[in-house]
Amino acid sequence: MSKGNIGVTSDNIFPVIKKFLYSDHEIFLRELVSNAVDATQKLKTLASVGEFKGELGDLKVRVSVDKSKGTLTISDRGIGMTADEIDKYINQIAFSGAEEFLEKYKNDAQAIIGHFGLGFYSSFMVSKKVEIFTQSFKEGTTAQHWSCKGDPEYTLEDTIKSDRGTDIVLHIDDENIDFLEESKIQELLTKYCKFLPVEIAFGKKKDWKDGKQVETEDDNIINNPNPAWTRKPADLKEEDYDAFYKELYPFGEDPLFHIHLNVDYPFNLTGILYFPKIKNNIDMQRNKIQLYCNQVFVTDHVENIVPEYLTLLHGVIDSPDIPLNVSRSYLQSDANVKKISGHITKKVADRLADIFKNERPDFESKWDNLKVFIQYGMLSDEKFYERAEKFALLKNVDGKYFTFDEYKELVKANQEDKNGDLIYLYANNADEQYSYIQHAKDKGYDVLLMDGQLDVHVVSQLEQKFEKTRFVRVDSDVIDKIIQKDDTAKVELTNEQRDALVTVFDSQIPAIDKTNFIVSFEQLSPTANPVFITQNEFMRRMKEMSALQGGMMSFYGEMPDSYNLVVNTAHPVIDRLLKDEEAACNAEVAPVVSELTEAESKKTKIKDSHKDKKDEEIPAAEKAEIEELEKQIAELTARKKAVYSTFAAGNKQVRQLIDLALLANNMLKGEALANFVKRSVELM
Repeated sequence: MSKGNIGVTSDNIFPVIKKFLYSDHEIFLRELVSNAVDATQKLKTLASVGEFKGELGDLKVRVSVDKSKGTLTISDRGIGMTADEIDKYINQIAFSGAEEFLEKYKNDAQAIIGHFGLGFYSSFMVSKKVEIFTQSFKEGTTAQHWSCKGDPEYTLEDTIKSDRGTDIVLHIDDENIDFLEESKIQELLTKYCKFLPVEIAFGKKKDWKDGKQVETEDDNIINNPNPAWTRKPADLKEEDYDAFYKELYPFGEDPLFHIHLNVDYPFNLTGILYFPKIKNNIDMQRNKIQLYCNQVFVTDHVENIVPEYLTLLHGVIDSPDIPLNVSRSYLQSDANVKKISGHITKKVADRLADIFKNERPDFESKWDNLKVFIQYGMLSDEKFYERAEKFALLKNVDGKYFTFDEYKELVKANQEDKNGDLIYLYANNADEQYSYIQHAKDKGYDVLLMDGQLDVHVVSQLEQKFEKTRFVRVDSDVIDKIIQKDDTAKVELTNEQRDALVTVFDSQIPAIDKTNFIVSFEQLSPTANPVFITQNEFMRRMKEMSALQGGMMSFYGEMPDSYNLVVNTAHPVIDRLLKDEEAACNAEVAPVVSELTEAESKKTKIKDSHKDKKDEEIPAAEKAEIEELEKQIAELTARKKAVYSTFAAGNKQVRQLIDLALLANNMLKGEALANFVKRSVELM
């Protein structure tokens, strides 16, 4: 037996391993099983080149738990180690044998990278003692027993082992006894070792018999050593890709289609990416791409390996050029990672373009599910936009699909305004905005349906990309003003008539939380609605963007919704209402208006006399007189409004007109809706 100190530069190596080397303690199992797989793969390689002439036999890696002894054991029948190799690969932490091995067998080895060294020492994160029982495949060698209690001192002695290979025995410490639970180990093996290239056995399969589970004679194999991404695309059928997706996501909905990645220059990359059915909830879809290194699971957080929008894809990426344990800063700066990211982006765009070109009906049928993904890419990556603008689609309210160029060709003859701007009309809810859509269609215009959660951002992007083009929601104004062909007709109302109608309607608009209404007037067609509601395109868009972005945009989100209650002064109903108001109110309002006119005239006269005077030069009596006049004007204005409001409250038609406009905009609810129905019956 020999004793010695592990070749490290500091006695503090074990506390470093336990606390800082790995971000998650459970990773130790991945490292140890990967080592066992590597040892097995190396033996296969030696056998293939004639350097091992014995029987390979059963090459399964076996994992077992003994709760009574408090041990977790990982066993393989690989190349094993001699005493010298233990000293080289285990006792000298800084040295790895992978490079030496690969150099010797570079023409035959299949990119096998050993994880001896620090990977092995991850076992001390959960163990109070670790033992190695190993027998080299080389003839004439003696089995070795290595033992260490988590400090630089170790023991190494000859032992007896009946078979080649290595057993790693972990004596689990008190803080990590959950790693002695079979369910926990099964979970970790499934997570990290599901696709390792050597069969991993964990106990025996269980069957139900006489109402209870009993072990069978068959090994419980937890992995698929030959997953679809390691096979050639020519050897796979569609059902193979579908079956692999179910293997990855047993409860997932069937994907739309897939991309098989297979690159060996200038970097190594294999994998299969699937386009899932994405509708609205982006966040729920993230972290579905699994990253592997030589079939060893690394992470499902791939934001630094693929562009953010590609994290919406599902599937597997496998690359030996990305090491198992890396920091985010490494991923962000590594040249290979950037090349891989660029290649995946191109492959995704090429695949979409190919489907669009050769299977357009199928592409269109899947557009509603693809839309969020493609828009996300176009918004966040200029190169992807340049590729995607050829196959990105616009959908109108009739369910027809157009490329950007096709849609421009469709509307350019009819939807240019008097300034030569091309107006793209859109709705975000075809049912709620039905009447506005119909008004546009009556004019021969086409209306897009932009009901996705990213559409508000896409609209702003396309306005910047398209020359002399504006996107305007169909309910943002009257259609003749949205696409203004000629100068609009002038509203023929006196100031007093305006004041009267503003008060009449404003006094009867129901209170809606965080909502303001501004009464305005338009001289439209007599056949257009007498009253309707519009919302300013800019403010509405800013509020919608703030709901998605937050940050500085949240300023807009805090502002109340502002709508225009537009009164069509050319409509016979409004003309009749104005006459009724004048007949009912003139006698009472006329003297008030006369007094108002006189008071405002006096105030103006005094104010005019103060021109070019400093405040201290104005007599106190004149200041007091202006104050008194302003108070009088406010009181008279309130009296006048009270007369108009009383008239409006007694005229059911006013509230009916307002409610009709609210109803058309899906804003009439609850008690207000019930009152509208009751009033409608009364007015019949």
